[in-house]
Amino acid sequence: MSPYWNTNVARHPDILRAVPEGCREALDVGCGDGLLARKLTGRAERVTGVDSSPRMIALARELSGGQPGLDFIESDFRTAELPLAGYDFICSVATVHHVDLAQALIRLRDLLRPGGTLVVVALARSVTPAERAFAIAATPVVWTVKRLRRAHGPDGMPGTQPTLSYGQVRATAQQLLPGVRYRRHVLRRYSLVWTKPAVTPGPATG
Repeated sequence: MSPYWNTNVARHPDILRAVPEGCREALDVGCGDGLLARKLTGRAERVTGVDSSPRMIALARELSGGQPGLDFIESDFRTAELPLAGYDFICSVATVHHVDLAQALIRLRDLLRPGGTLVVVALARSVTPAERAFAIAATPVVWTVKRLRRAHGPDGMPGTQPTLSYGQVRATAQQLLPGVRYRRHVLRRYSLVWTKPAVTPGPATG
């Protein structure tokens, strides 16, 4: 498959920069055709991609060509048999707006090791006057960039319209992931970046 670009792929460089040094285990949630998971193999010792679409997982496995240190699981990440606190880095692109956000963030939080990094990229709705003004101002930029870059992606990727507003996303993330960094991007995406607090040893006894 020829390399492609779209407004999800546009966030890949930032995601890759967020991978912590010495990353052993990385998880790509909603991995689709595995493009980002394949990129992550240059930053982590072992990468797992999980997606509930049989078509996408089959394509991801085909394109990976049995690459060492890269595995794909066909399952819903919310119920998949994944190790709790098992990953140094977790990313998810254009997935959590398909499901209940709070449930998704709690699950991703639980899968992350203490000291690990979580990056979420997804869509939201523009509801408030400020949110709508941002969307209107960004529309010509989005249209121009997508046309110049000939934006497209693999056929068969599932899509859905977001139900939460940007403000609701931010409030939910701040409640469940204290200290999370929230950004709204011009190309119709928001991002969450969070580092799970490291476990600190308790006071010595005896």
